[in-house]
Amino acid sequence: MRFQTPLVPARLVRRYNRFLSDAVLEDTGEEVRAHCPNPGAMLGLKDAGQRIWLESNDDPKKKLRYGWRLVELADGHMAGIDTSVPNKVVGEALAARAITELAAYGTIRAEVKYGTNSRVDFLATEPGLPDTYVEVKNVHLRRAEDWAEFPDSVTTRGAKHLAELARMVEAGHRAVMLYLVQRTDCTRLRLAPDLDPSYARAFDAARATGVEMLCYGTLIDTGGVTLGQALPVDPAAQAPQNED
Repeated sequence: MRFQTPLVPARLVRRYNRFLSDAVLEDTGEEVRAHCPNPGAMLGLKDAGQRIWLESNDDPKKKLRYGWRLVELADGHMAGIDTSVPNKVVGEALAARAITELAAYGTIRAEVKYGTNSRVDFLATEPGLPDTYVEVKNVHLRRAEDWAEFPDSVTTRGAKHLAELARMVEAGHRAVMLYLVQRTDCTRLRLAPDLDPSYARAFDAARATGVEMLCYGTLIDTGGVTLGQALPVDPAAQAPQNED
């Protein structure tokens, strides 16, 4: 997934109101308002003074001239903050058969209705193989060591997706939850049950039912975001074990 226009560096002033941010362009010193395409908590990625990268646009239909795309991290690493990017990256990778676990599937359809008033991100089909329902989640939280964690805030919708996938398995289909880590300084994935214990319980239940939990990293630079290597998912139970 390549960015449509060259990104420009800036320093973050503040992120507020979920979808808005202010930043100072490095080349001109101008303070601009940028769309923040991320409704999550963005822990560690919205501190004032951080170097970020913005994408400009000349679309008269858009209210803001800039969209926030990347955050620079320590040691040359990058994080992507646009939550629409993972589906684009995974869609391209599925079409190219670059995801090993799903490479046998030749037909990929996006946004297919399934379950209870839901749409699955991708439905993969191939003669002789079970239909495979694939949900994609954006991951960009890191709090300790090289662990990527999900979610960064409560996600009732995410727990619903896990339950829907479990029902697909029970109906005889194949189901995959694919976590895409949109930062380059993590090498493994676990959940964050302290931030959303209900999601962790739903994760454990879905995995026990047979939902496949996959994780891939990304390659990120100011030109775009592409699929990286497969990353291991913590095999231990993710929900708190001391609940009544």
